[in-house]
Amino acid sequence: MKKVKIIFVASALSMLMLSSCALKPLAYQPKAIPAFEGRTQLNEKLVTSDKIQLDGWFGPEDILFDSLGNLYTGVHNADFSDGRILKIDPSGMVEEFYNSGSWVSGLHFDKDQNLIALSHKQGLISISPMKEVKILASTDEKGKPFLIPNGLDISDNRMIYFSNTSEVSSYTTKYGRKIIMEMKPLGGLYSYNPETEEIKTLIEGSYFGNGVVISKDQDYLLMVETTKYRVLKYWLSGKKAGQTEIFIDNLPGFPNGISIREDGSYWLGFSTKRNEALDKIHSNRGMKKLIYSLPEFMQPEAETFGMIMNISEGGEIIESLFDTNGTVLPEAGAVKEFNGYLYIGGDVLPYIGKYKLPTSK
Repeated sequence: MKKVKIIFVASALSMLMLSSCALKPLAYQPKAIPAFEGRTQLNEKLVTSDKIQLDGWFGPEDILFDSLGNLYTGVHNADFSDGRILKIDPSGMVEEFYNSGSWVSGLHFDKDQNLIALSHKQGLISISPMKEVKILASTDEKGKPFLIPNGLDISDNRMIYFSNTSEVSSYTTKYGRKIIMEMKPLGGLYSYNPETEEIKTLIEGSYFGNGVVISKDQDYLLMVETTKYRVLKYWLSGKKAGQTEIFIDNLPGFPNGISIREDGSYWLGFSTKRNEALDKIHSNRGMKKLIYSLPEFMQPEAETFGMIMNISEGGEIIESLFDTNGTVLPEAGAVKEFNGYLYIGGDVLPYIGKYKLPTSK
């Protein structure tokens, strides 16, 4: 029996070492987590949200509406191995719009009413009103694949802008943790010209590049960097054209999706709030390797915490909405305003939240 125990312990240690070696993290020193005060004072406004069911699917990462008020969203199954684009009419009736065979994140209609989407299986695709599918781009100009294409927006001149989280692996829960732990610049920000079919890399390498949105005046676009707790600004025109700067930094959570309001300000959704223990180990490469090697059930889980912020065009927080216990919205990574409501999704949320905005006085 003693020999069996020794073999078991040796085997377990070997597995931990192999798993540890699979992680090659960089050291990162995040700034101190800002307090929830002032315009980020905690509240429970989001708990009044209703739920729109998804027929057993998960992960409404982006939310889009057509002129008739039909809602479109990309979803996945429990282990991310399959997915669809769903169409939900105003009464809540759900139908399968497109069998993508994988999770679909970014969604946007172009001027010809083609649904431009980011498929984790096919890359940047176009779905015509007749549901004819065309693959626009599956790799960048250097041949690196779009394995986790993420945020998407289209400018008035038809240029398509989107992010890609990684060219290394498709998304799984384990790989998502690896990206967070390693803190390596992967993927990036890209443009696709539908006239010339040219792909161009605008920002090479991002820290979990996520939501993308174009400014009201079309002079810059924003890209969320989830693991750096910030949003970047990339200038499209003017004296700074082609330059990148920080739009808002040191956020109190993991920012995810971003969308624009009619007044030019932005809704920024968060997957959850920041984890103090994670921030503390980010500077210690060895500790990150050790924690990553632990069995999944022993690793820390993200807290259920719904959070949305309204951010001004100048990068200032205007107001914040919360569900601090995750009672109704355990995450709020995707957020889209439509007809006086916020429609709220997330990476693993099994429904879409619908929050009524207060009417203006």
